[in-house]
Order: sequence, then C-alpha cells, then structure tokens
Amino acid sequence: MHLLSWLLAANLLLSACGGPVQPSEIPSEPPAAPAETPQTGWTRGQILNGETGEIHFSYYLPESYDAGKSYPMMVVMPGYDRMWFGEDSSGSNLDWNGVQVWTELEEELIVVSAQLTDWHETSARQSIELTEYMLEHFSADPDRVYAAGYSAGGETISRAVALRPGLYAAYLHGASQWDGTYAPLAENRVAVYIFMAENDEYYGSQKARDAYNRLRAAYREAGISDEEIDDLLRLDIPDNAWFNRQGIYNYHGGGSVVFSEKNVQDWILQKKK
Repeated sequence: MHLLSWLLAANLLLSACGGPVQPSEIPSEPPAAPAETPQTGWTRGQILNGETGEIHFSYYLPESYDAGKSYPMMVVMPGYDRMWFGEDSSGSNLDWNGVQVWTELEEELIVVSAQLTDWHETSARQSIELTEYMLEHFSADPDRVYAAGYSAGGETISRAVALRPGLYAAYLHGASQWDGTYAPLAENRVAVYIFMAENDEYYGSQKARDAYNRLRAAYREAGISDEEIDDLLRLDIPDNAWFNRQGIYNYHGGGSVVFSEKNVQDWILQKKK
C-alpha cells in the first residue's frame, strides 16, 4: 500500500473511533509533588543548573524555620581556597568562620554560600542567580537580603551587587579589591562596609581606600547628602596591633575575622531597602 493510501486509511479508522488525538489532548506529565517540609540546619552539596553552568552551593535554614514567616538572608562567598575544585572540595566553605557566624546570631537568618569557579563576571552572575533562586524557594525577606564576600569572593560580590543592586540591602566587602562599578549602588542606596588590614599582604590597603572614595563620589553624584552617606558607607582599616591583640599575624588571611565582629554584623543587619 502506498504511504498516502495508508495515511488515509488510518485517518478514517481514527475518525470512526472519535477522531485523531490532537497534540493538545495528549496527557502531560503530572505536576511535581509539593515539596516536603524543608530540612533545617545545613543542606550541603547542592547543584543549581544556572544559565552560566553548574552552581555548587549549600544553604542553612534556622531550626525554627516556618514558611509562614519571613527571614533576613545572607549570601556569603568565600575566598579562593574554598572555591569549587571538584568533588574533593565539596563543602569546604562550610568550615570557614565567615559562613558559620551568620548561623550563630540571636536573630535567625537564612544563609547561602556557593563555591564559585572564578571571581569574574561568570561567578557574579551565578551569585545573582543563586540569590534569586533562594528568594523564590524559601521565605526570605526581599527587603533584608545581604551579601558578604572575602578576598576572591569579595571581587565576585562587588560585581554582583553592581550588576543587580536592587537585590541587596547591604554588602560586607572583606579583605578584597573592588571589581564592580559604583553608580548602580548609589542609585539604589546600597549600604557598604569595607574592611581591609592596613598591611594586607595580598591587596594592600590602598585598594580599600580607593573603593571607598569612589563610592562616596558616586553617592554624592546621586544627590545623597554627606550625612546619609556616612550612614551608608563605612571604611575600616585596622593596624597591625589590632590584629596582634587577637593573635593574628597574617593580615590578609586574618582579614576574615571581620565576619565575627558583632558591631559589623549589627551594622549590616540593621540595613533595609
């Protein structure tokens, strides 16, 4: 039988049985079952397939997490030694005090930290994707989303905050150089705390001063008064003696101590959009 004849016969048979099945009538897969009650504490080794590739991350939900409430959220990125280097490095960022301190505060926070693959625009965009993912899937307060980055993580987050300043209320830039732009933060009045050791062995302290001065100039250009700028921007450059009193003699590595400083934590968490 020729193909055309076979098709005509098939259509006649289907018509006799009620007509051919249209594509819109083909049953779709059932929707995914509602998510179970989220696991509290740390959920490690997650992978988000983002537009720029795999994002390896872990997140923390408070023990009393209630989807009916709203929680501040900290997005914190580690330095180079705790980035993604393959399965053997999985979860190494969770051994870092810069992540854990945010789970130990009196106020309960959602905390998320990625092990990024670089400290350039790719990872900056991944940080943004991860922030948006957490906002969509968990009960985070969009007016109290904070970012923090140390060393390579700071280079990444300074870019991310500049690319999407509307996501973040405040940013803690620890022992790092500023790779992002400045005007977008001013336009959105993002609060920024810059911390650098006077004698940081890797960056030196001038990079911190330059970033602070350029931010102040951008905030003034945006029409923000000096009084408001003083509330939005902080520059903290401790000398060697400040670190030595805490038994710290490597000033770049010791720069992550800023994440444990209660006055800095309070300054960040008081900010809202």
